[in-house]
Amino acid sequence: MKAFSYQRADTPAHAAAAAAAHPEAKFIAGGTNLLDLMKLRIEQPAHLVDINRLPLDRIEALPDGGLRIGAMVRNSDLAADPRVRERYPVLSRALLAGASPQLRNKASTGGNLLQRTRCYYFYDTTQPCNKREPGSGCSALQGFNRIHAVLGQSEHCIAVHPSDMAVAMRALDARIETLSPQGAQRVIPIADFHRLPGATPQQDTNLKPGELITAVTLPPAPPGVQLYRKVRDRASYAFALVSVAAIVDSAGGRLRSVRLAFGGLAHKPWRVEGAEAALAGAQAGDAAFKAAADAVLRGARGHGHNDFKIPLARRTLQAVLADASPRS
Repeated sequence: MKAFSYQRADTPAHAAAAAAAHPEAKFIAGGTNLLDLMKLRIEQPAHLVDINRLPLDRIEALPDGGLRIGAMVRNSDLAADPRVRERYPVLSRALLAGASPQLRNKASTGGNLLQRTRCYYFYDTTQPCNKREPGSGCSALQGFNRIHAVLGQSEHCIAVHPSDMAVAMRALDARIETLSPQGAQRVIPIADFHRLPGATPQQDTNLKPGELITAVTLPPAPPGVQLYRKVRDRASYAFALVSVAAIVDSAGGRLRSVRLAFGGLAHKPWRVEGAEAALAGAQAGDAAFKAAADAVLRGARGHGHNDFKIPLARRTLQAVLADASPRS
């Protein structure tokens, strides 16, 4: 392992300043992804800033009825919080579908958003990977790409984002609060937080150097049934081939509003607001569900081994919509 220096931060401002002072610094919280990457020499930070002691581990009610989730809230605590289970069950279910109880006990809210892809070639340092070494090529394009993207990919990268939590938060229109090394605060809608690969797949998010996630806020819970369905190779400790977070408000067999977010399909949690708008006011049924799937998967393209994801995503979406919107 490459040698690195280490320090504990006492305040968010101290943490951000410490990271900015070292060009190759990384924040470490639970470390459930970062430490694995360091052992494999994929991540080689020269300096680690430990943020575990920061007072960012609370879940607070907001005046408008929403929630503010500190960046250091552990995934297991977030999933078990009574307010989350009652008002945002899609988030609780997504969290419980991820990893194992041991990892959820360590993984933090901020860290979950920042976890890196599980592409086989990203983890294999003997293979070219533009995400790991920009300009080296994408081995997955012509390699074994069963888990890879069918939407939003580029000729430089077809990796997918692995987080279950982020998919649910995308459906809930979460907002990410950050602090810069200069002390500036900003709020990033989750739709703008993660990036598509384009020509710079090494950049997973739109965070700036040294910028620290301090919290995630959820607006008041939307009306309707909330479901999270994850299709994977085995029942535990497996990443999604396809996942769907759905929030469906219906009455009398007619859809009033629908929110849909997808995991396992793209470099970021995928959402097509146009498909949701087309469903609003429609009669719940096979025709409407098929139209929604057509809109979501427009432009989808497989790369051989992952061609099955397109019909799988279609069937999963239609099944979730059927479960969430009883017909008259």
